[in-house]
Amino acid sequence: MKKVYNLFDFSQQVNYKNEILAGLTVAMTMIPESLSFAILAGFPPLMGLYAAFIAGLITAVFGGRPGMVSGGAGATVVVLIALMRSNGLEYVLAAVALAGVFQILIGVFKLGKFIRLVPQPVMYGFVNGLAVIIFMSQLEQFKTLINGETVWLQGSSLYIMLGLVLLTIAIVVLFPKITKAVPASLVAIIVVFVLVLVFNINTKTVQDIASVQGGFPPFHIPQIPLNFETLKIIAPYSMIVAAVGLTEGLLTLNLVDEITGTRGNGNRECIAQGASNITNGFFFGMGGCPMIAQTLVNLSAGSRARLSGIIAAITILLIILFGAPVIGRLPMAALVGVMIMVAFGTFEWASFNIINKMPRHDIFIGILVAVITVLLHNLALAVLVGVIISALVFAWESAKRIRARTYIDENGIKHYEIYGPLFFGSVMNFMEKFNIESDPKQIIIDFKESRVSDMSAIDALNNLTKKYSESGKIVELKHLSADCRELLRNAEAVIDVSIIEDPTYRVAVDQQ
Repeated sequence: MKKVYNLFDFSQQVNYKNEILAGLTVAMTMIPESLSFAILAGFPPLMGLYAAFIAGLITAVFGGRPGMVSGGAGATVVVLIALMRSNGLEYVLAAVALAGVFQILIGVFKLGKFIRLVPQPVMYGFVNGLAVIIFMSQLEQFKTLINGETVWLQGSSLYIMLGLVLLTIAIVVLFPKITKAVPASLVAIIVVFVLVLVFNINTKTVQDIASVQGGFPPFHIPQIPLNFETLKIIAPYSMIVAAVGLTEGLLTLNLVDEITGTRGNGNRECIAQGASNITNGFFFGMGGCPMIAQTLVNLSAGSRARLSGIIAAITILLIILFGAPVIGRLPMAALVGVMIMVAFGTFEWASFNIINKMPRHDIFIGILVAVITVLLHNLALAVLVGVIISALVFAWESAKRIRARTYIDENGIKHYEIYGPLFFGSVMNFMEKFNIESDPKQIIIDFKESRVSDMSAIDALNNLTKKYSESGKIVELKHLSADCRELLRNAEAVIDVSIIEDPTYRVAVDQQ
């Protein structure tokens, strides 16, 4: 198939066949998941499909990178369950719209770049935990409702479900060895679907979860009081939804960057997510964010452009309007098999190969993030905990690196050459380097190989200067970089030290 330039990204070439087939495959996997999340939260089932259509279309066209798929994701929906139970659907819609406003502001002020602060061990833990979640969520399809009670499938129902799932997995694994012209996951879904229809096999289908038939998403202004009390109710939920959605979205963007060897635009993705959630709030969608599982399905099916996401969103809308009778009969076993293979593909198996080469604290962080992800299903919290612990470990290790080399010159002046950053974690070790009682009348502290980083460092220098001054001795600072001198000048009300200006001294930061 000849590749031509995409209408939306002129820098990129697109294989239309791959994009269309990938989009159809993604749509098939999004439908049951979107319905399940809507039902879990107590929303009308169609809200899940509306979210898949709205979020999928808007982010596919305007999002931060091609290949990503958005929809009604569980990570954001779980946040809204408590609001739904306490205040009802109208407040949920308003909260979703407000979350979109927050996301747009984050994108406009270019705060999406802070996702770069996520360390690799946190990414390993996040991705591995997510793979476990995807796999475990498929086990729910091996249950059924009997007399109002959810029980595991038994007997022939269980064996049929297992057999069809294994057949799906086998096709996904083996079909690419025959040809890669058609996505193996789509072939697996079609083969199992036809098999069930031809032999009239009694197995669980999409319509057993909920109806997928409806009309075009209707415009609706949330019926809530427009006052400060309402804002106090919905704002906390909106901020959490915005944070969770952007965290999952920007992590997905980073993951796609690694897989495709290209780079997306995080701030543009924030704005697109925000626009999709505002639209969701006014068109009966439950809100959403990028979906890692469906994104991986999309990439594995050969998509590298925006067209597949657009095809997936339009396919979902057409199914809502016209295709419900057919899609309702789609066997859940086929979708379960595809998602299980996605789980295996998501897991970073390479992390086991390097685990014995990683520092112990990195191993601990990776495992902790994975455990939090699996147990709490809160991706944002897992990543936040991982980043905080990584930052504390980094601060602790950096604090131990502060050193001082001393000598007395021919004029009797004692020089302290400082190595390593001076910041809140290292000030105690820094203070221990000085011997005020035995030092001569004049000392020079040389920061050529160090840096005054924060207010704690300034306070340490202030205390040190006072102690030397009380002993009748003079302290001078030397080789401070421009930003360090600016930091000290801004803190003149707190600290009074003598800085030796050296016009020949240059640091890298001055040349940027």
